[in-house]
Amino acid sequence: MNVTHQVAIVTGAAGGIGLAVAERLLEEGASVLITDLDRARLEGEAERLAGEYRGRILAVAGDASNEVDLQRCIRAAERDFGPVDLFVANAGIGGGAGLDATDEQWQRTIEINVMAHVRAARLLVPGWVERGRGYFVTTASAAGLLTQVGSATYAVTKHGAVAFAEWLAVTYGAKGVGVSCLCPMGVDTPLLREGSVPGSEAELPTRAVAAAGAVLTAQQVADSVIAGIAAEDFLILPHPEVLEYFRGKGADYDRWIAGMQRFAAALEAAPMS
Repeated sequence: MNVTHQVAIVTGAAGGIGLAVAERLLEEGASVLITDLDRARLEGEAERLAGEYRGRILAVAGDASNEVDLQRCIRAAERDFGPVDLFVANAGIGGGAGLDATDEQWQRTIEINVMAHVRAARLLVPGWVERGRGYFVTTASAAGLLTQVGSATYAVTKHGAVAFAEWLAVTYGAKGVGVSCLCPMGVDTPLLREGSVPGSEAELPTRAVAAAGAVLTAQQVADSVIAGIAAEDFLILPHPEVLEYFRGKGADYDRWIAGMQRFAAALEAAPMS
């Protein structure tokens, strides 16, 4: 997909990967609506971007997992820019919850990391099929292809995000709907930095991510997203080594699990920050 002159919505776009993707879309000539729960930060970033991209940037605060808020975003984009061509389902939450996770923690993570994607697709994909074109980008994680040491809620919901993106591609790919699934490892975002606080529930998952490979900037990931959309690649892997890890997992699951057990044990044995 050539994003020039396309209308895009990016969720979780007050910072991190979402904001970086929105900026790259603007640079490539798209009109972009950004949305996030953090109204003050979101509107501040939109005001900053309007200095260069006035008339092509719009901010609507809201919850990406709430269907009413998603409808508001779609209507606002259609009103100001025209029909939505591209949706980047980027909003997500992390954490370090394991078997001690409450039902409420599980439900909140499922709502944001999975159901937000389902609800957005429900609103947009039927119209794209009628038009014969549209594009859906899911921000998942390498955890959705592999796993996440220290966080059952994150690992399971990111697997769900990958699975839903796969289902969309299989079901609607031949009907004009493009689908890409972004699966990075460590990215220098507020979500990752939460785990750098000593004693936080996300400390072990964050240490696992940092030990697994390079921590990229959000801008580097955004470059990969734009390239992936242009090539219409399903998997967007800013960390190319993830593909090798994924192949190794599929080739010998028991060997992979044994290796992950050793990795987890080494992390748990090492002194915390």
